[in-house]
Amino acid sequence: MIILFLIASFLSSINATAVVSRSQSYPLSQPAVHGPKTRLTIVNKVIAPDGFIRPATLVDGVFPGPLIAAQKGDHFDIDVVNKLRDNKMFTLTSVHWHGISQNRTNYADGTSFVTQCPITPGHSFLHSFSAPNQAGTYWYHSHYSCDGLRGPLVIYDPHDPLAYMYDVDDASTVITLADWYHYMAKDLIGKIPTAQSMLINGRGRYAGGPEHKLSVISVEQGKRYRFRLVQMSCDSSVQFSIDGHNLTVIEADGRLTEPLEVDQLQILAGQRYSVILVADQPVDNYWLRSLPDAANATYEGGINTAILRYKGARMADPTTVNTSSINPLNETNLHALINPGTPGTPGYGNADINLNLEVSVSGVHFLVNGVSYQPPTVPVLLQILTGTDPSHLLPNGSVIPLEANKVIELTLSTTGPGGPHPIHLHGHAFDVVQSAGFAENSTLNYVNPVRRDVVSAGSNGQRMVIRWVTDNSGPWFLHCHIDWHLEAGFAVVMAESPSDTSAHVGPVPYEWDRLCPIYDHHEKNPHTLPAGGLDSDL
Repeated sequence: MIILFLIASFLSSINATAVVSRSQSYPLSQPAVHGPKTRLTIVNKVIAPDGFIRPATLVDGVFPGPLIAAQKGDHFDIDVVNKLRDNKMFTLTSVHWHGISQNRTNYADGTSFVTQCPITPGHSFLHSFSAPNQAGTYWYHSHYSCDGLRGPLVIYDPHDPLAYMYDVDDASTVITLADWYHYMAKDLIGKIPTAQSMLINGRGRYAGGPEHKLSVISVEQGKRYRFRLVQMSCDSSVQFSIDGHNLTVIEADGRLTEPLEVDQLQILAGQRYSVILVADQPVDNYWLRSLPDAANATYEGGINTAILRYKGARMADPTTVNTSSINPLNETNLHALINPGTPGTPGYGNADINLNLEVSVSGVHFLVNGVSYQPPTVPVLLQILTGTDPSHLLPNGSVIPLEANKVIELTLSTTGPGGPHPIHLHGHAFDVVQSAGFAENSTLNYVNPVRRDVVSAGSNGQRMVIRWVTDNSGPWFLHCHIDWHLEAGFAVVMAESPSDTSAHVGPVPYEWDRLCPIYDHHEKNPHTLPAGGLDSDL
């Protein structure tokens, strides 16, 4: 143990990384399953999920973070404790509960400088919220870094109207997809980084690296499985498929869809899908594939893969062959199962408020309507609660006040490099009137579009159109879910009915009130974090 401690300390002190020997095996801890009332401890730890050793920022010391599992109607009390101590990575943190509407609890959304001040080392914040009308596949993550703080969150519905389609839906059928970098996030700011590997349930391989152990998803012949796919990447869009099997989509981002059979899904960062797999093939091993949209991405050497293993199959790598997709997912073919149809009067431009956002690039910065988002020094929610006039909310040019209970139609178009851009709106699901990046890009659907919380704005010259209703007072972040683009300014804040926010979210917890004074003291009185090496699984 002393030797391991010294190795980890040495790695931390020189900000070094190394390759795990091909001749050794380093098991990764399997994340536990937490209930809705729990504590998440954010720590630094040295791990090697693809065989390459590096320090990371983790929940409870594991990647991905533990599954948070709840039943529909449960109340959440999640205490986030910051025990970060490695200055070579971000030591401030906050945790966003992606896809949870946070109606009446905007302060628990976990978005630094929009809804709260960050949690400083040695402190914590209890996120107490309900999601009474939500069930589905969600996740949690920090907006602070791509160093590992991310994990799945599932709200199970005991009365799921599509339960007749599957036999198994539990922790074993949650599949996380995440790109992984061999460099720390601080060192990648202002650059155009490329991930070194794609991790599936926390394991993967990288080009030229060791034959690291891959994740195995076990199935039994004759059973039907609800796989919950959680795309937790910092950047990469992936093409997901399983050799020899079709998949039936029944959920997009926490919202049920009419069942749609496909053989491949493009999944952007931040998106989630539930798919039904029928284990009706011969007992064997099959490649599960998650190919990123990087130049020259391949499956050579088992990279970008995991293993689907039937009960009774030998423990070996699959020999199945990748075939070209003949029935890939087209988002425009997805339709909301429950209460389909957009709010408001059908027809482009017929909403109560019609917004147009044009995204461009200037140097290393993204601009939305000519302004690059820079976080304010005082959270937008705190500005609103202390009476700041909506027209003076900061950051200047990046806050859009909206009236209450209005139908919003947002058109977002992009120019310049770096797509497809996954656009996420906090606080709401929205109807996707127009999807970017598909052959039917010109089609506007007001009758039965998919309803979700992350949608592609496409690439240069493309656009998306979405609708939602401003029935959730508070400031909500709208941003590109490629972390490097968000860092470069691709974001705005939708300030819904600021005059109603105090009554809608109040009273805010005392612990929330304390976050900013503690943060201000931390910034004015920088101090050395606790000394010592990093924990290690190695």
